[in-house]
Amino acid sequence: MNDQFPIIVKELSKSYEKEKALDAVTFEVRKNEIFGFIGPDGAGKTTLFRILATLIIADEGSAYINGYDIIKNYRKIRNNIGYMPGRFSLYQDLSVEENLSFFATIFGTTIAENYDLIKGIYSHIEPFKKRKTRALSGGMKQKLALSCALIHKPKVLILDEPTTGIDAVSRKEFWEMLKELQQKEITIIISTSYMDEAGLCDRVALIQEGKIMSIDYPENIINQFDKELFAIRAGNMYRLILDLRKYPHADNVYLFGQFVHYTDKTEKVTEKNIYHYLKNLGHQNIEINRVKASIEDCFMLLMGLQ
Repeated sequence: MNDQFPIIVKELSKSYEKEKALDAVTFEVRKNEIFGFIGPDGAGKTTLFRILATLIIADEGSAYINGYDIIKNYRKIRNNIGYMPGRFSLYQDLSVEENLSFFATIFGTTIAENYDLIKGIYSHIEPFKKRKTRALSGGMKQKLALSCALIHKPKVLILDEPTTGIDAVSRKEFWEMLKELQQKEITIIISTSYMDEAGLCDRVALIQEGKIMSIDYPENIINQFDKELFAIRAGNMYRLILDLRKYPHADNVYLFGQFVHYTDKTEKVTEKNIYHYLKNLGHQNIEINRVKASIEDCFMLLMGLQ
């Protein structure tokens, strides 16, 4: 068993019919770190996590969790991991308490025995423990799902897009809980399509079309962004995107919130150059600023290089 790397993945590949969901994915997760997989829907995150949770089998490659082979030792792995699928899968007709008791029983334990581990999370929903699960809000459902995944004291926690569809406050609370769990020596691997959550991970893997494009600390990925980045907006945003894509030496042009983010293939372009170009095309209310790149900008740049 490799105590330093509880999760070791080598050359994992998986295809559905003729479409490749994972393409030779390789990475290692360090003990007690929060390791994030960041990418859009369809990037391969769920397939990867279902393989690690021993729910499906890869076509090629190998993976080990806490030293156990995911094929040969899948029963032992299931007792050593907590898994939250992307789709809420608890029993809607059972109460909060009944769901938690059910999962505790499956793993041969009780709520009382491991209450200290889940207290920080479960305390948020314990006042509603008699309420049917179907009547819970999205944020409360996620807290219950996380409590159920933790009730047997797993050493590794696998979370597949756990914050999708919940409000900003619940997302913030969820990440605060993960940081607390990290202090209890639980290794966490999490996937998300929210690029802002990348900065909350210790390390991140950017994944697109089943391939890992980069693995690094979030700040290192941002520091590797070596282009001038402009945030631009005007009265007609749709036409702005089309015209910027026609600008000489345009590199990446994409919508980013209320602005269009633009990078150029040369280092000589200035705000004044872009402004005059847009003004001559009849654009109104033009605003142009140089901005610092985010993880999402880095992801877009890497996609452009593929």
